[in-house]
Amino acid sequence: MTMRAYSELIERLKRAGLRPTRQRLALGRLLFGAEAAPVDRHVTAEQLHAEAMQEGVRVSLATVYNALHQFTDAGLLREVVVEPGRSYFDTNIADHHHFYFEESGRLQDIPGDRVQLGELPETPDGCNVRRVDVIIRLSQSE
Repeated sequence: MTMRAYSELIERLKRAGLRPTRQRLALGRLLFGAEAAPVDRHVTAEQLHAEAMQEGVRVSLATVYNALHQFTDAGLLREVVVEPGRSYFDTNIADHHHFYFEESGRLQDIPGDRVQLGELPETPDGCNVRRVDVIIRLSQSE
């Protein structure tokens, strides 16, 4: 990664209100890639931890979880919970939905305008709809 890309990542973290620590920079580089050509990714904490170890980044799994949640809280990632105890962190924070391939555990983006909702139920008092997430679960045909 070039110094310019690191400086862009540093600025991105600062704009999100995060201090650009060594761990955040290393994990951010793995998550977001080069700023000029970002790639939308869906990763679990365990996958990112394995990538970090493979790249020689010494970081604990707990630190990876903390950084992913900090990135999510800062609006840099979106958490997609596919089942209890199984979350993916999505670098695409635009309005969209997902196909979830149950056998492989893979997520695939669906553009937000490709899913049409007829009507949402009335929200409980004092609540507003922040976002609607649709996960279409797929299994292999027999």
